[in-house]
Amino acid sequence: MYEQVYEPVAGSLVFSTVVATIPILVLFVLLAGLRLAAQWASLVTLAVALVISVLVYKMPIGLALDATLLGICFGLFPIVWIVINAIFIYNLIVDTGLFDTIRDSLAGVSNDRRIQVVLIAFVFGALLEATAGFGTPVAITASLMAGLGFEAIYAAALALLANTAPVAFGGFGIPILTGASVAGLDTMELSQMVGRQTPLLALIIPGMLVTVMSGFRRMLEVWPVIAVSGIAFAGTQFVVSNVLGPELADLLAALITVVAVIGLLSFWRPSSEWHFENEPAADERESYETPPIGRTLYAWSPFIIIVALFLLVQVPPIKAAVGSIQTAVNFPSAAVDPTTGLPVVPWPGLDGQVEQQPPVVPEAAPYSASYATNWLSAAGSIILLADLIALAVLRVGPGRALRIYGQTLKQLWPAILTIASILGLAYLLNYAGVTYTLGLAFAATGVLFPFFASFIGWLGVALTGSDTSSNALFANLQKVTAQQIGVSPNLTVGANSSGGVLGKMISPQNLAVGTSATGLQGREGDLLRLVLKWSIALTLVMAVWVTLQAYVLKFLIP
Repeated sequence: MYEQVYEPVAGSLVFSTVVATIPILVLFVLLAGLRLAAQWASLVTLAVALVISVLVYKMPIGLALDATLLGICFGLFPIVWIVINAIFIYNLIVDTGLFDTIRDSLAGVSNDRRIQVVLIAFVFGALLEATAGFGTPVAITASLMAGLGFEAIYAAALALLANTAPVAFGGFGIPILTGASVAGLDTMELSQMVGRQTPLLALIIPGMLVTVMSGFRRMLEVWPVIAVSGIAFAGTQFVVSNVLGPELADLLAALITVVAVIGLLSFWRPSSEWHFENEPAADERESYETPPIGRTLYAWSPFIIIVALFLLVQVPPIKAAVGSIQTAVNFPSAAVDPTTGLPVVPWPGLDGQVEQQPPVVPEAAPYSASYATNWLSAAGSIILLADLIALAVLRVGPGRALRIYGQTLKQLWPAILTIASILGLAYLLNYAGVTYTLGLAFAATGVLFPFFASFIGWLGVALTGSDTSSNALFANLQKVTAQQIGVSPNLTVGANSSGGVLGKMISPQNLAVGTSATGLQGREGDLLRLVLKWSIALTLVMAVWVTLQAYVLKFLIP
């Protein structure tokens, strides 16, 4: 059995912390300094972490590789399984030409740029984040706004600013599922915690988007749209994340906000339209007609099917039936994890072979290792079933569907490799004890740590471009530190996700996506300068909010 050691370098926490930070620094230099592609940077960092785990922390190489393999497998299922099937449905909508109908149904509501930025960057961007993520919302909304006539630099900046509030729940709850698994927390409780943090951003972002674009006074002229969109999204995200869980928090919030805003605009309009100064005269501008209601519903039907299925499987008799079938076809060694309620199997060669030591645990105890085998109830499987129903509704044949699915796999291979590598890295650092060294070091900040928890997540997303990856890297660190200072791990792991979303707008990958989508390649620096102050300011807001929850508003912690 491998006994974890948290001060392996000269028995010093300081020197050990310096060594423990090397993988994170390597990842930072490769991504931000050398601008190496994320998948290759992740693989190099994983190799460095293996060397440190074996040579410095003295972890047997067999256990180190086994821990890495467990992380890779978790990255593939359920994480990559969700990503592939979610982006497939998006690619299907594009391939069938229905994306143009979705675009027109949003752009045709109003020609006022202030209303369009709320509907497209905030609401539609949230829908794309909920179903696709991984840069898709920024790419699509930025190019769409630029095509409508927005100034290119503003189109890119506004898309980045808007891609914040929905990111904590991401594509069908992937960041929350990842954070809960890596830190060993209850998924529902973590969903509730994040659902009591990020809705604050949803209240702020619509007004900020319009203010950045047109100024505070012009924002006040459309305050009803700002209020309705922010309250509808924040309220739905709060309720769904606290009652149903993380999977549908963004999708339902986006759909309900679309209905709420369009409903408002059916009887209220701003007294005058606002446009950029360099836009053509009114009679020369391209206009978009709202499609007929039948075609609009047809175009949106795949998203409606996904929501309906997720709600359906929550009905107790159906949920019980799925659980029974899943149990019948599972491994004989499968047991139910009391934390998650999911069927799990012990991971061979690793379960019980690593022993955690005080002060991380009260007394020395085996570190369990298991793998969830919820093949039927996994979010990716439900999305796949929704995909199959959508294929029938949209009358897409098997050959065409397989072609689109193959294109999706080809499109996603860098993301798949990145996710697998990052999860392998996270699990390796946890089982080797590297994460605990960092956690004990951060515990030295004492009562101030809840304030810094959001900035740790912010840094993780700024480095990796992904809230999922940031949670994989730092969720366990947040948990360990919280336990050392006596605050709820749900609070700090939630802060990692909630604060992390605000680093997405400054990550090198997303900046490159924003400039590429708007024809501004090479102007990433200009775009960074435009959004950096907002990124830092909003992270400060989140840090203060988390600190208040830690010491004043404790009733908000599950």
